[in-house]
Amino acid sequence: MEMVQIVGLGLVATLLILVMKEQKPLFAFVLAAFTGIYLFLYLIGKIDTVIRVLEDLASRSGVPAIYLQTILKIIGIAYIAEFGAQIVRDAGQESIASKIEFAGKVLILAMAVPIISIIVETVLNLLPAGG
Repeated sequence: MEMVQIVGLGLVATLLILVMKEQKPLFAFVLAAFTGIYLFLYLIGKIDTVIRVLEDLASRSGVPAIYLQTILKIIGIAYIAEFGAQIVRDAGQESIASKIEFAGKVLILAMAVPIISIIVETVLNLLPAGG
């Protein structure tokens, strides 16, 4: 039922935006941005539930919390970068949207380096010494 409400809100907002776009393009953009922000904030509660379950699973399995936190931060960066880029793209600023996406990718790479290092070290420790 929630998905029907989300789609309904999206359709109503889209119709209003299409009607307003000719007369007041700025208001149409603001409506699109606020609709997106509202949906994002609505879904944060769902994301919080998923994060709690993952944290519980990680603690029961013995996975160090730092790994899960880093992965969750990486996922968060990806979602936020995509969301921001889409809003900027809605405003017709494709080049800025591309830069936001690029910045997200760079930040994800920077956050992933410690995990990649640990994986490489683990693999190297598994290999026989002296090659």
